[in-house]
Amino acid sequence: MTEIQTNSSRQLNAHDRCDRCGAQAYIRAVLSTGGELLFCIHHSRQVKEALEPQAQVWDDQSELLGQPA
Repeated sequence: MTEIQTNSSRQLNAHDRCDRCGAQAYIRAVLSTGGELLFCIHHSRQVKEALEPQAQVWDDQSELLGQPA
């Protein structure tokens, strides 16, 4: 079962980029295999259903969208 997190040990910032398109990442998926994937909100919505069963953590920091850096 995937652990849904809204607070992570490290806040994503402007240096964290989506692995699909390069936009700012707001979601971090930590896979059971030990890998980590970063996604913008748009791409996280596209892959969440497929990735969620493989993820140990789905760290959604989308509440940061629109906040000053």
